[in-house]
Amino acid sequence: MIAATTAVGIDVSRDWLDGFCHPSARRFRLPNTSHGHKQLCELIEPMPGLVKVGFEATGGQEWALWITLAAAGVEAVQLPPAQIKAFALSRGTRAKTDRIDAELIAGFMLFRPDAGRTLPNENLRTLRTLTTRRAQIVDIRKRLSAHISARNKQGVAGDVEDMDVALKAMLDEQIDEIERRIESAIAQDESLATKAQLLRSIPGIGPVSAAMLIAEMPELGRMTAGEAASMTGLAPVPHDSGAMRGRRTIVGGRRALRHVLFQAALAAACHNQMLKPVAKPLKERGKPHKLIIIAIARRLVTIANAVLKTASPWRPGHAT
Repeated sequence: MIAATTAVGIDVSRDWLDGFCHPSARRFRLPNTSHGHKQLCELIEPMPGLVKVGFEATGGQEWALWITLAAAGVEAVQLPPAQIKAFALSRGTRAKTDRIDAELIAGFMLFRPDAGRTLPNENLRTLRTLTTRRAQIVDIRKRLSAHISARNKQGVAGDVEDMDVALKAMLDEQIDEIERRIESAIAQDESLATKAQLLRSIPGIGPVSAAMLIAEMPELGRMTAGEAASMTGLAPVPHDSGAMRGRRTIVGGRRALRHVLFQAALAAACHNQMLKPVAKPLKERGKPHKLIIIAIARRLVTIANAVLKTASPWRPGHAT
């Protein structure tokens, strides 16, 4: 299947699409506009065999292209930049240009044909947009609250303090509105509503963490427990060599989702009867608080995976 596939790697920037086709070694540059996306579809149409297009996650620059390719029936995947970088280092490639990046992406797709994410459906895209925006505004509110706290200790003019309070009230209102829209988006889709109901049956997972799990991890329920922990960046990575046993750390994964799971783990440590005993022996052994919360968050995501896999609400005894 790999030999019969034409891999098209595209480096997406704000203004341009730099592409490399394998095995023909054809290069192209097209504008990152609707007209350029149409030109790319026309370029792909006569290509022989199975055609697969790949590009890195670029913070949103690739979404319009992704939607156009999917509508045209072209298989297109979003690839993790960290994996492309590691692939480049494995080949000894240190130079970085748009043309080189496009060739690396094409080569990586042939090396790892299973890698990458396909385009979520429209409902999931809407939900992901809302959860991302909520996280952004919550972060702004957190910074503002810290700023207000510092100002109160310093002593500032009353009108400045009033401005900060008004801004915080506006952010609170926007967060409430987004949360209502998230609930509405989930309720309008039967499959999403079912998933949310199953996830919220787990003590510690509330509306926010359930929505984040659905939006950021649509694969949940179709993977092993280890894969679920790795995808969220909660699986400890060993650093051993011979007789040496290094310190295990967590790395990678989907950052926004991991942050929400940390908060869910704090609640689960108090209210989930199955996870509360996890913390006690770790505390007795003198483990840091953060390590304990990570351990609970890891079990929490594996429980969520088991709940969706079995399509039955949480109950004591679910696999962890």
